[in-house]
Amino acid sequence: MAFKPVQDRSDTDDYPESYYQATRNRALQLDALADSTRADVCIIGGGYTGLSSALHLAERGYDVVLLEARKPGWGASGRNGGQVCSGQRKDQIELTEMVGADTARQFWELAEAAKACVKQLIAAHRIDCDLKPGIAHPNHKPGYARETEAYVEFLRREYDYRKIEYLERDAMAELVGSAGYHGGSLDLGAGHLHPLNYALGLSAAASAAGARIYRDTPVSSYLEGNPCRVQTDRGVVEAEHIVLACNGYLGKLETRVAGKIMPINNFIIATEPLSESLLNEINPRDVAVADSRFVVNYYRLSADKRLLFGGGENYRRNFPNDIAGFVRQPMLRVYPQLANTRIDFAWGGTLAVTLNRMPHFGRVGNRVYYAQGYSGQGVAMASLAGKLIADALAGEAESFDLFGKIPTRSFPGGALLRWPGLVLGMSYYALRDRLY
Repeated sequence: MAFKPVQDRSDTDDYPESYYQATRNRALQLDALADSTRADVCIIGGGYTGLSSALHLAERGYDVVLLEARKPGWGASGRNGGQVCSGQRKDQIELTEMVGADTARQFWELAEAAKACVKQLIAAHRIDCDLKPGIAHPNHKPGYARETEAYVEFLRREYDYRKIEYLERDAMAELVGSAGYHGGSLDLGAGHLHPLNYALGLSAAASAAGARIYRDTPVSSYLEGNPCRVQTDRGVVEAEHIVLACNGYLGKLETRVAGKIMPINNFIIATEPLSESLLNEINPRDVAVADSRFVVNYYRLSADKRLLFGGGENYRRNFPNDIAGFVRQPMLRVYPQLANTRIDFAWGGTLAVTLNRMPHFGRVGNRVYYAQGYSGQGVAMASLAGKLIADALAGEAESFDLFGKIPTRSFPGGALLRWPGLVLGMSYYALRDRLY
């Protein structure tokens, strides 16, 4: 389906320039906080975690205020690769070794629930966001082939997950239109979507359910108490509970959990619309792709037939001066036939990773909940996080608390000195990606 850009572009400049910004199909009529107010729950952050929390809490009857420093979906939730992934970022064999078979199965079931949550939200609230099935995971090294085949068999045997299959080298080359891979898997239970239109749909649904969402209202500090107090330069929000839904934008707001995550920047380009013959060559089944590199190449086709290609990341506070040139290099290593293809959009976003690559959920004190560190799999897991936070506030915390069974270590150096170690470590893994 071709995209239908929103006609009212009055708020366009509030979003960073990207393909997603250019193809938004919804405008949000939101105000900044104008005065102090009270609520049952105050949510800080308007990405998937915050919007899903607001929606699920409002549907449970809570009086909810959401404070967003810019606009809903302005951060990584409106700029990412749009992949709705199966499982956790750490695979089920590793999880089984870490926490045992029973707990690992619970993590798998939560990941399945996360995908179902996305689909249910899209259907229930009629969110037009180009949801499509399928993610391929090709191997960039020949030594990974047998591991992938064994893992597919593990999922089919131990979890009865029949939506995934192993592809030999020729079949993967035909699927993704590139001869540079060594087999891999195709997961038709996963999917992909337009991430900003999904976020905007969640925002509209939360507002319709009664949540009060305020734009352009950054939070400077908060105090836990009875009630809690959330401070902005536009007023104070008093609430019984606070949800920290900031992820890579947490900054210094809560130093007790900031050191558990590392903000990193990732980048995407969008080509000009491609011909039907080229589309059939590079992606005949219109699936998303995420390869086996530590610094993942991820890509898919847009609704209007562009290649959206994500590749490369940096660990500084600034983006590269030439994002298009930065990402075009890995794209051409996969698709040299696109050498003469025009790049129409290039953008970056900030996500958060944890040391163990598992999401970090928990509480600060008794009244402050947080969920963060999705490590590149936030579309589904952050959507589910909002539901789990709502459940936990209502006294049903078993699933939310499951994530506490895997300890999340702080980055060496904490929130202030973590950058040098990360740069060294990531540089090592980036080099390893290039070596056979």
